[in-house]
Amino acid sequence: MKSFLAVYRKFLMGLTRVVGIIAGLLLFIPAFSVVYEVIMRGMFNSPTEWVVEISTYCVTIAGFFGMAVTFVAHKHIKVDILLSHLSKRTNEILKVVTSFIGMVFCGIVTVYSIGMVAMTLEHGMIAPTTLRTPLWIPQASLPIGFGLMFLHFIRTFLENLIMLGDPDYDPAAAAGEVAK
Repeated sequence: MKSFLAVYRKFLMGLTRVVGIIAGLLLFIPAFSVVYEVIMRGMFNSPTEWVVEISTYCVTIAGFFGMAVTFVAHKHIKVDILLSHLSKRTNEILKVVTSFIGMVFCGIVTVYSIGMVAMTLEHGMIAPTTLRTPLWIPQASLPIGFGLMFLHFIRTFLENLIMLGDPDYDPAAAAGEVAK
């Protein structure tokens, strides 16, 4: 199981890195398009109709794609006022329980968001805007982002479960990751 988990972790970290790069690149589009809008509106009195829509889609997609990147970097908000008063063993058990809950939640959201995207595709729904963007495009970021989170929660759950029985197990070292 540990060797499978090491390969799974390595693959998942690589996939998350790629998705994170895409999320980062998507954030450049609103930055440049807003500058373009300001120039067009201010200097040429010719406002655009697409900047707000494109910017909204890019920021939304980047947000859903960035969830897993933030999770892997341990940068999600965490309140540990209670946890700091519990024993190490209790904290380890809570990590297993919370990773299981996160896995179930992200799995449910992934399944339902896939259904939403499928329905949008089936009905050919488009945005009621000038661009008439097919709505499945921005909506697809939900199952992708939550699906990646689901895969990370599976990884975290299994790693925490192994660490419960083997406190010396280091998942990052097992996957050949360099310590930061």
